[in-house]
Amino acid sequence: MYYLQVYAFYEPVIATGTDDVQLTAKVSGEPEVILYEDFRAIDANSSPIRYRACFTTPMGLSTLSDTYKEYVGAAPRVAPGWFDCFDAEAIGEDLEAGRAMAFTSQRNITYGIDRVIAVTQDGRGYIWHEINDCGDKAYDGSPLDDTCPPPPHDTDGDT
Repeated sequence: MYYLQVYAFYEPVIATGTDDVQLTAKVSGEPEVILYEDFRAIDANSSPIRYRACFTTPMGLSTLSDTYKEYVGAAPRVAPGWFDCFDAEAIGEDLEAGRAMAFTSQRNITYGIDRVIAVTQDGRGYIWHEINDCGDKAYDGSPLDDTCPPPPHDTDGDT
């Protein structure tokens, strides 16, 4: 069981090398590619929140914060120990201490799931998925409010 939880579900993500790291622009509200290198990522089909990635960027936090939307309340999710570039506790500490900032990569990359990117002062970057407010409501059965997009429907017409 341990092997299944920690190793079996994850697969390496094949990097495109051109659009793996995107942030949502303040002006257009659309994701835009930023400069990045050293991209590594893992994902699993078993859950929409298992995505983790690491990269570096030469772009400074002041440029990023002037241009791209901040993500309020970001909480990095723990990655498997063997994916050693992603330390959720250290990323969280950097966010709390102001040594890193969290940005919106893409809202509702899957319904109710946002892709979040944190970048540190020294240009290390981290990507993960978080359940947003609409996702929380959809998954626990609470009524969706006007701020939520309509949920996708399956072929039977159920959500």
